[in-house]
Amino acid sequence: MAKVSPHTLKGIGYVVSTVSVILLAVVSWKSASQDPVLAACLLGGAATSIGGMCCRWTSYAIEKRQKKM
Repeated sequence: MAKVSPHTLKGIGYVVSTVSVILLAVVSWKSASQDPVLAACLLGGAATSIGGMCCRWTSYAIEKRQKKM
């Protein structure tokens, strides 16, 4: 089995999670688009979830760089 660094594995995990959020939002869109409040909640929830994953991945990248110094 090939060795994968923990940093790379974390990045892959966040990409998979982001794709998952997008797919769930696409599936939910038909129903949510009928009500502006539901649509806003769906889009806001998906955006904040993806934004949070980006923040966590960025924090891991910063920590990795700081450990190399």
